[in-house]
Amino acid sequence: MKQNLFFDLDDTLVYCNKYFYLVIEQFADAMATWFQGYEGITPQVIKDKQTEIDIAGVHIVGFKSDHFPESFIDTYRYFSDLTGRARSDSEENFLWKLGRSVYEHAVEPYPFMEETLNHLAESGHELHLYTGGELLIQRRKIEQLQLERYFGSRIYIRRHKNNEALESILHEGSFDRDQTWMIGNSIRTDVVPALKAGIHAIHMKIDSEWAYNNIAIEVQPRGAFMTLQSLPDVPPAIHTYVNARP
Repeated sequence: MKQNLFFDLDDTLVYCNKYFYLVIEQFADAMATWFQGYEGITPQVIKDKQTEIDIAGVHIVGFKSDHFPESFIDTYRYFSDLTGRARSDSEENFLWKLGRSVYEHAVEPYPFMEETLNHLAESGHELHLYTGGELLIQRRKIEQLQLERYFGSRIYIRRHKNNEALESILHEGSFDRDQTWMIGNSIRTDVVPALKAGIHAIHMKIDSEWAYNNIAIEVQPRGAFMTLQSLPDVPPAIHTYVNARP
């Protein structure tokens, strides 16, 4: 039986978090050097504050690309005000360029991405791509990996990826919710909205998840809800569930 399969992009089909973590480490190292000698300003304290500022901003502006480098500068200014250390335009410019550099990395697919999508498409399922972020940045990733081979025009890019965004897509497409799945790594933006919308959900668990994505699940699933470790696990999990239904 044909299913409608919505795939997340970042850290489901392609690597994303690891590049942000790399840049954040560089940020913390630079900050620790500048604030050396000020009591309690450790790399971990710096990273914790940046995470706090970053997450607070995402709630307001969504996945806006400039927000990430802005979180570096806001963290820098926080510790400058806290310690009384003078701000520097050159240091702020360095942090802005460092934050923007995260978007310049080549796109790297997760292992067995193509095999998994091919298998599902050849099995007769309809594949959709639903991702959060800015149009130009997400389109660059899609084009570099030629993902339109699998998704065609069924690609949805939203600045705010939340309950309302998913509900709007499902309503406008008149999807049969008993035959529709959301597959993604984020509990906040993939799993919980799917469960609230009454569709099936697959949580793709990754080793190091962004704190923003981790929230409690307080929704009773209407259909399937499972946690998987790798993309090749997806086709047999869906097929087993569908074939077991009366």
